[in-house]
Amino acid sequence: MIISYKDLQVHKKAFSLAMDTFWRTRKFPKKEIYSLTSQIVRSLRSDSANISEGWGKPQYAAVFKQQLINALGSNSETQDWLDYALAFNYIEKKSIPHLLKVMNK
Repeated sequence: MIISYKDLQVHKKAFSLAMDTFWRTRKFPKKEIYSLTSQIVRSLRSDSANISEGWGKPQYAAVFKQQLINALGSNSETQDWLDYALAFNYIEKKSIPHLLKVMNK
């Protein structure tokens, strides 16, 4: 039974991915804390936040749809930031398929 946005599988996955990736970014160089690290964390948090924001306006189906579209945009942005992290050797290539698999489900 879905009572809250927290019951939605998409929100659970977005939140879980944000937390998993947050801890991975703690290993990035300190010089990246206000740039790449911040961008990744903010775009990931935006995924779940957009879902919960849309849920909070149930009387407006179009608003909920728009917030889901915004979450998809944040998801794509995160993928791009992860490409940078990979290019800078901050994350291992073997972790990318896991992260992208979760993001695209």
